Amino acid sequence: MIRSRPRAASAVALLALAMTAFAGDAFAHGVAESDKAFIMANPGINIIPYLYLGAKHMVTGYDHLLFLFGVIFFLYRLKDVWTYVTLFAIGHSTTLLAGVMFNLHANPFIIDAIIGLSVVYKALDNLGAFPTVLGFQPNQKAAVLIFGFFHGFGLATKLQDLLTSRDGLLPNLISFNIGVETGQVIALSLILILMTLWRRTASFNRSVLVANGLLMCAGMVLTGYQMAGFFSEKMS
Repeated sequence: MIRSRPRAASAVALLALAMTAFAGDAFAHGVAESDKAFIMANPGINIIPYLYLGAKHMVTGYDHLLFLFGVIFFLYRLKDVWTYVTLFAIGHSTTLLAGVMFNLHANPFIIDAIIGLSVVYKALDNLGAFPTVLGFQPNQKAAVLIFGFFHGFGLATKLQDLLTSRDGLLPNLISFNIGVETGQVIALSLILILMTLWRRTASFNRSVLVANGLLMCAGMVLTGYQMAGFFSEKMS
């Protein structure tokens, strides 16, 4: 059984609590009123604002960051990190572009609940649960790509909330997607730096169970939060 020092467990728990405290809007995929007001007041092509909004969404999107954290948890080679992150980018770029361009709609609460489940899935995968429970290991690369599709649909619902006109849609959409990729690089770089420093400590191996347990709990909270929003919407 993997043991964790109380100090390491407390540090990870505090980090999770801090992320939850500041992640309300990100969990809901809410649109900041100031962002929406700016877009409404400036219709047409807005390259720089959409670049900024895309980067902002990824950097502050705790659902995406938690999933990426889980994906790279046991990836030590930059080549492997690049492979998995590229698959994730292909997935979310595809459904982001298709969802907005073809005006495909899905209930944002359901999509975000699935995104929460992607975090749970990755935590269980890191703990080696699937060979034990299912008797086989699901393809990890395929899973990242598939969940990338759902993350991209979540991004599409975010952007559809911002759009008040389809004037200048394609350049604005491309700008938003480039912003998302830029934000992902920034966020991932910071995560990798912190992960590298953590892996060099003696507490890393002893904290694997605690860290992924908290990651799983965060995904379950996110899923529950979104499902509560879904049923509340249905009842109102």
